[in-house]
Amino acid sequence: MNPDEALVSLQLGRPPRGRWRVAARCVSQAPLVIAVAPVLEDGSPFPTTFWLTCPQLVAAVHDLESAGENARFSEHVASDVAFADAVAKADAAYREARRSEGDGTDPCESVGIAGQVDPLAVKCLHARLAAFLSGLPDPIGEAVAAMILPPAGEACADTRCQPRTSAG
Repeated sequence: MNPDEALVSLQLGRPPRGRWRVAARCVSQAPLVIAVAPVLEDGSPFPTTFWLTCPQLVAAVHDLESAGENARFSEHVASDVAFADAVAKADAAYREARRSEGDGTDPCESVGIAGQVDPLAVKCLHARLAAFLSGLPDPIGEAVAAMILPPAGEACADTRCQPRTSAG
């Protein structure tokens, strides 16, 4: 098992599924986000291209979702035409990125971020943040990042993100 696979498995609490690669790293160079091909080993379609692996960020996003941030973002999409346009463009970029991860094919092409049919729906802030951290211009992911990312240059202390030594 290579070091990235070991760390991602530790972060997720299980081995990652499908063909994947590290799409973003934290300041400590630990995997932060993985990009997963749209077809799993067993041939099942898998629409979630960008998967947030950092346990600290996963927990922080969970707290935002529990506090109702999805609904607030949905209200923002409904009331701000420019924001809605940027969200729709993010969905289109996500679909293109998934096609690219699938080597030009996408069995999930009818759905966008987090498997949503409606490109303006706000279902999963984890997927939005993962897409943004991977370089996609997602305004919701960008806003989530501003709410929860540690200050620039600061590493998290989560031991699941620390490389293991041969003695450990």
